[in-house]
Amino acid sequence: MYPVYHAPQPVKRYRFGPYSTSETEIRQLARAWFALSLAFAIIYSRGGGLPTLMLMFGVSALTVGVGFIFHELSHKVLAQKYGCWAEFRGNDQMLLMAVFMAFLGFIFAAPGAVMIAGPVDWRRNGVISAAGPSANLILAGLFFGLSLVSGGILLFIARIGYTINGWLALFNLIPILNLDGKKILNWSRPVYFSLIGISILFVFIL
Repeated sequence: MYPVYHAPQPVKRYRFGPYSTSETEIRQLARAWFALSLAFAIIYSRGGGLPTLMLMFGVSALTVGVGFIFHELSHKVLAQKYGCWAEFRGNDQMLLMAVFMAFLGFIFAAPGAVMIAGPVDWRRNGVISAAGPSANLILAGLFFGLSLVSGGILLFIARIGYTINGWLALFNLIPILNLDGKKILNWSRPVYFSLIGISILFVFIL
């Protein structure tokens, strides 16, 4: 008897001009999108049954899920524009924790991050970091605009959309650990406090 070595299968990659992704990244983004949408659906549907949970899963996928995807892809696209390798990698343990904590009535979501390798100085690092919260605030603005011209379920989705994307931006702007806020603040205080102000507007004022 002798050990049989199975060579690892090459990961399929997809290229769109200067940008690229892989099957690994797509799977991990989809898994994180599903887990975050489920966690927020559990929060929003507390006291309701399965139909409410299913409805809120759809709403969460369109608001939280889309906000998460755009946040991470904004980091990725800008990093690749600078000539870096950049791909999202999920944190399965934190995703499971987010779903578990949702049953307790609160969420701390750290689904993963875009891994970057290449020529990144402090300025580029700040610009790449600012892209994520900026994407959330653009989405918040679009959802707010929808809330002004819609009613019924669309109004309900729009209000959740601009509030949760404001929260996503504000949370990521906390200047601690490896969050975006610390890197943005090190690069540009005017940009940092502008993003903070717009986030507070969507979360607490509008």
